[in-house]
Amino acid sequence: MEHGDDNAGEHQEKHDDEGRHDDEEAVARQEEFKKSVEAKMALRQSNLNPDRPDSGFLRTLDSSIKRNTAVIKKLKQINEEQREGLMDELRSVNLSKFVSEAVTAICDAKLKAADIQPAVQICSLLHQRYKDFSPSLVQGLLKVFVPGKSAEDIDADKNSRAMKKRSSLKLLLELYFVGVVEDCGIFINIIKDLTSTEHLKDRDATQTNLSLLASFARQGRFLLGLPLTGQDILEEFLKGLNITADQKKFFRKAFQTYYDAAVELLQAEHASLRQMEHENAKILNAKGELSEENAASYEKLRKSYDHLSRGISSLAEALDMQPPVMPEDGNTTRVTSGEDVLSPVAGKDSSALEALWDDEDTRAFYECLPDLRAFVPAVLLGEAEPKLNEQSSKMQELPNDTSAESDKGHMATQENPEVSADSGIVPDDNDVKDKEKEEKDKEKPKDYDKEKGKEKDTDRSEKDKSKGLDGTNLEALLHRLPSCVSRDLIDQLTVEFCYLNSKSNRKKLVRALFNVPRTSLELLPYYSRMVATLSTCMKDVSSMLLQLLEEEFNTLTNKKDQMNIETKIRNIRFIGELCKFKIAPAGLVFSCLKACLDDFTHHNIDVACNLLETCGRFLYRSPETTVRMSNMLEILMRLKNVKNLDPRQSTLVENAYYLCKPPERSARISKVRPPLHQYIRKLLFSDLDKSSIERVLRQLRKLPWNECQEYLLKCFLKVHKGKYGQIHLIASLTAGLSRYHDDFAVAVVDEVLEEIRVGLELNDFAMQQQRVAYMRFLGELYNYELVDSSVIFDTLYLILAFGHGTTEVWVYHLL
Repeated sequence: MEHGDDNAGEHQEKHDDEGRHDDEEAVARQEEFKKSVEAKMALRQSNLNPDRPDSGFLRTLDSSIKRNTAVIKKLKQINEEQREGLMDELRSVNLSKFVSEAVTAICDAKLKAADIQPAVQICSLLHQRYKDFSPSLVQGLLKVFVPGKSAEDIDADKNSRAMKKRSSLKLLLELYFVGVVEDCGIFINIIKDLTSTEHLKDRDATQTNLSLLASFARQGRFLLGLPLTGQDILEEFLKGLNITADQKKFFRKAFQTYYDAAVELLQAEHASLRQMEHENAKILNAKGELSEENAASYEKLRKSYDHLSRGISSLAEALDMQPPVMPEDGNTTRVTSGEDVLSPVAGKDSSALEALWDDEDTRAFYECLPDLRAFVPAVLLGEAEPKLNEQSSKMQELPNDTSAESDKGHMATQENPEVSADSGIVPDDNDVKDKEKEEKDKEKPKDYDKEKGKEKDTDRSEKDKSKGLDGTNLEALLHRLPSCVSRDLIDQLTVEFCYLNSKSNRKKLVRALFNVPRTSLELLPYYSRMVATLSTCMKDVSSMLLQLLEEEFNTLTNKKDQMNIETKIRNIRFIGELCKFKIAPAGLVFSCLKACLDDFTHHNIDVACNLLETCGRFLYRSPETTVRMSNMLEILMRLKNVKNLDPRQSTLVENAYYLCKPPERSARISKVRPPLHQYIRKLLFSDLDKSSIERVLRQLRKLPWNECQEYLLKCFLKVHKGKYGQIHLIASLTAGLSRYHDDFAVAVVDEVLEEIRVGLELNDFAMQQQRVAYMRFLGELYNYELVDSSVIFDTLYLILAFGHGTTEVWVYHLL
């Protein structure tokens, strides 16, 4: 207890130290703020009544062009680090003849927010020395707010121009606060131009003006009549500014009018965005996808709306106003790519769409594909150019009599990029020579028959050699394909195939994948993963396989016979697996499903249900296809209710539907237990074993028995919820506790006998496991001498004589 008190005391002391530290920091910040305001007040007094040196004093300073030019160059790079040195140099030179150059340098300087105060002090120094400096500086800073004065203004970058406007406006305000600028009318002209509603037609100008107005409102709250922070010295400082009530009224009115006009523009743009979303939803329901033009238009309008909304919210915050709230704004701004998520999907809010995959392993299987470029040289993947260049040079070196044929072959290669890519992978001499030979066969006259025969013999011998090199390896690889029933095996086989990559081998691989046995449906996910992995570097693999599957589906559907059901299921499941890897487009899946729903009879029912079982849940959970899949599922259920389906087909349809869209049910409410009860359950149901029984017993003895004896008894009686082999451990704990709490052991025995009696009276088969556990528990209690033999024999007699039929099982467990 003393140790606990020490800890509490240390914690309280630490808390007190932190509180004192925070108070000290607040006081220090307040003092620093007070000093800065006092410095500004002193600077303003010096600027309002400048004691400018006479011409005689200025002649004593350095007036050389070289020195003045060097100082003026430094004015273009004003910052806090150079402030002191630059001010010392300005005091040592005579800039009477170079005031305009100094003004130009300051106006051209790219000032950041941290550079404003150093610039104010430097301008104050120049103002106190040269009478014509302030008017020239004001005119120079105001030029950036006058549009279209020169070609540079038109061609200048909009972002840099907006930043220049912001820094110039901040500098003008600070110069006004310290008395360098005395006329508040310049701000009236600036605000009048920024709040002009004509600029609302230009979106870039609107964004810039909103940012400038928000910055002006935060920095010049006093000019708008907004409440200040409550610092007395600050109020005294600002009251010294020469601003009239009419000018404050003008600022407030201008800001309010512009804010209202901007909110109206935001509402109009919000309505346009809603309208475009509804139109996109109709297109999605009709065609299943949006065109690139529609998606780009929507994305552009949405980004414009978001930027405008952020600008208006920032201005409202600076004016101490509530930002505008658009009707159903949350639903509008959440839409992406034009999907119709405004309407609820089957009574469920689209914002609560479930996760795309059920678990992390499934997600990794379908999304985390191996990177072939990390395992296979780029030459084998067709991503290296030297081989192509070598081949083109070889084609140019052919004899003149075959130049025409080689040119035609080159043209054919350009028309078919897959061929050129293939020829650059591993220079497959067989394929190249086969193509050259076929073109020669078509175009050469019959007089060259003998020469052709020689070429065929040579070609055949080379083919035999090539087959001995990689043909055998490919056959062995394809032979291993059906045994790849894990992710690691299929990934390893994919990498091995890359070392045998050629166009002919890819065709053989696609044919082998397509001819998967119709009863080996478990191979389809792994074959699809192989195709998805290869398609990252070899696009023709997925396109060839999809073409074969689509042609097979159309052929089987058009026959309208009730044959080859296993082939149909294999075909549609293969398409579904490829869809989950995003190899098969969603449009192909929906077209297959629509073809089945249009003729919803016989095998088409099985095909549609297998397709939904394979990828229906994936498409329903994907934001891009959830609306269309939901519509398809509703059509499916309507057809089921209209058609007179047999029980098997009706069950198939219901299983497929609820697999895609499970029925909504309330979440199970977990029981909230106090920490002490949770600890007891952990000891008995998690930690208890042969090695820890002594520790568990010690921990149970340390518990506050007056509070937890009743709950301990309840947990001891739940022996049927633990492991059957650990019942003797619970009995051992009961015996160990009986040495210190006799009434607890008696209560356990009484409750066990009562539960046995209840089980005999109810004779409910659902209680079988519980009754068996109690019988075993009673026997273990006898072994630990908590009950005597008379209790055992009485229980045995009760079981035998109670009259509920078979009693062998209970007697066996008790014995």
